Amino acid sequence: MNSILDFWNQMTANPLLFMAVALTLGVILVNGWTDAPNAIATCVVTRCMPPKAAILMAAVFNFLGVFMMTLLNATVAETITKMVDFGSDPNQAIIALSAALFAIVLWATLAWVFGIPTSESHALIAGLTGSAIALHGSFAGVNGGEWIKVVYGIFISVGLGFGLGWLVCKLVTKAFAKANRLKTEPFFRGAQIAGAASMAFMHGAQDGQKFMGVILLCVYMSKGQALPSDISIPIWLMIVCSVVMAAGTAMGGKKIIKSVGMDMVKLEKYQGFSADIAAAISLLFCSVFSLPVSTTHAKTTSIMGVGAVKRVSAINFGVVKEMVLTWVLTFPGCGLVGFLVTKLFLMIF
Repeated sequence: MNSILDFWNQMTANPLLFMAVALTLGVILVNGWTDAPNAIATCVVTRCMPPKAAILMAAVFNFLGVFMMTLLNATVAETITKMVDFGSDPNQAIIALSAALFAIVLWATLAWVFGIPTSESHALIAGLTGSAIALHGSFAGVNGGEWIKVVYGIFISVGLGFGLGWLVCKLVTKAFAKANRLKTEPFFRGAQIAGAASMAFMHGAQDGQKFMGVILLCVYMSKGQALPSDISIPIWLMIVCSVVMAAGTAMGGKKIIKSVGMDMVKLEKYQGFSADIAAAISLLFCSVFSLPVSTTHAKTTSIMGVGAVKRVSAINFGVVKEMVLTWVLTFPGCGLVGFLVTKLFLMIF
């Protein structure tokens, strides 16, 4: 898959591959309107940037995150591709993968309808796992060694997000305790834009790699081939994923921005900056150690940590409860949908 033309020729020659790639792009689009807005939510609600400019910035830094992190460390993509085994039959494998992707789109769309920031990262993992179990009729297709990284990632990203959110905000509060609030506004406006850019960068670094890994998995499975030990991701694929993700953000981002940036905690500019920096550091740490984590988890928990600096009651626990419930339900819910859709697809195709 050296060029986009070669890739297009492969897809048009194989309808199952075409369907799988189209569904993957659909998942990326959904990720754009449910996950990517988290990167720019605080920047928009504190009026540091208008939504359109923030979305454009997110698109640019999503691409840079995908491109630079893939060059430096592509292990997040490798973890996703090694998490499940779809067997040696290329037709059944691509059908099962398509079913998993369909389940992810369905699950994420329902979460978006209710305006709840779900995690496409965890929906992706759950859908793939449910599909592999359906295909094998057992847990034989699940790689426990790679799957456990997801569990580590949940606890690390949530703990780091909340802890760093509290710590960074506390330090900023102390450092500027005697400063004139009005005079610090321009500084924190620029700082928060930089923080939002870093969040968009890390969103691309994490989620972009996951979905590009799935597309590569589609291509190799359609040929009945195993993935090479060292994955090479072409630049044109990075561009395609970034553009589709940006389109999703433009389509549905405002609803999630409201839930994350306005309903959960009322933020000022210095608080938004603290949340962005804390979440970006959490994601960078997890990416370096090959842990596939949720940008939603990192960002929302960092906002909670920021809110807890003033007082715990500043956090709207009604919104937090809805988010936690969605996160808890994602693995069994999307996994079950993936299992059932795979059984259905195998019967139809």
